[in-house]
Amino acid sequence: MMTTMDIAIRAARPEELAAVGELTARVYLDGGLLDFGEDDPYLAVLRDARGRAEHAEVLVAVEPSRPEHAGGELLGTVTFVGRGGRYADIAEPGEGEFRMLVVHPAARGRGVGEALVRECLERARALGLRRLVLSSQDRMYAAHRLYERLGFVRTPERDWSPVPGLPALLTFGLSLT
Repeated sequence: MMTTMDIAIRAARPEELAAVGELTARVYLDGGLLDFGEDDPYLAVLRDARGRAEHAEVLVAVEPSRPEHAGGELLGTVTFVGRGGRYADIAEPGEGEFRMLVVHPAARGRGVGEALVRECLERARALGLRRLVLSSQDRMYAAHRLYERLGFVRTPERDWSPVPGLPALLTFGLSLT
């Protein structure tokens, strides 16, 4: 578990997964990140944190003085994929990937997103991976600034579209070696 002065990062607990899924879905919906709003088929994937936890690591950011808190106390979440599988969209052998990074609106500006990404970096290094990659929507400007500040670089040759006809997702990568 990573802890900074006001943020602790740890694996989500089973009893938190419904809240993690709802937080993820809510941030995407409220942020206008779903092309079809409440009818977007990706909404079910975002809400399914329990399914993600079966195939990847679902991490949460919480207050370190009260790390047992769940539900509305969650500051943010991310899904870390360390060894491929169904949640690895673009990771190649030797690469880790993270997905669905969200920060509760009330916790923005506190370094929650950065702490979650740094934890993914630490986990990727601990696994001996050579690179950490991610996909991001073109309109996620604040996230792009964070990734670039942490040393990620755009990898336009890997940009891809999960649904034909929708804008391509931008990809970023950071070498760990």
